[in-house]
Amino acid sequence: VPGFQEFFDYADSMSPLGNASADDLANFCVCLFSDYARMVTMQNLYHDGGFSSMGINVGMILPEK
Repeated sequence: VPGFQEFFDYADSMSPLGNASADDLANFCVCLFSDYARMVTMQNLYHDGGFSSMGINVGMILPEK
């Protein structure tokens, strides 16, 4: 996919915890389908390393020269 690596790098730089691995995503899915999540209702649960909560990072404000 053209531009995918650039998007991936951007998302990784914006995510305080970095991008999750495939195994991390699998563990998240297993948890959601387990009894541990039985009381979770009508929530938006993000598995994006904090990307959705950042909005902007210092690198965007003060780009390298």
